[in-house]
Amino acid sequence: MTDGREGRTERAGQPGRLSVRTSVSDGIRVLTVAGAIDYDTCEDLQQALEPSGPLPPRVVIDMHQVTFMDSSGINVLLAAYRTHSTAGGWVRLAGTTGAARRALQLVGLDTVIDCHETLSQALDA
Repeated sequence: MTDGREGRTERAGQPGRLSVRTSVSDGIRVLTVAGAIDYDTCEDLQQALEPSGPLPPRVVIDMHQVTFMDSSGINVLLAAYRTHSTAGGWVRLAGTTGAARRALQLVGLDTVIDCHETLSQALDA
């Protein structure tokens, strides 16, 4: 399902750091995120979410490996949602669990950004 283009933003060997892998599936950018999204790591996610490629920008963020997310991560997701929506595109979340899911629910972001149980569901929605 990918077109072979992949990118990676990682800080290998640093426990708790954020890893963001980028691929493309049927014209949709897929970001696979692992680790903690917090003040120290959110810039990596923010950079990966910058619109690129054809418009409208469509992005699915696979969060099933996210272990923690604070308000910095919430702000990055909200900013990406606004940027992509303004450009006629969208952002969807897939596989949110644990602390990340609780953070999204606490601030109500799960009612603003489409959230799906699996990556497949997010891509097919």
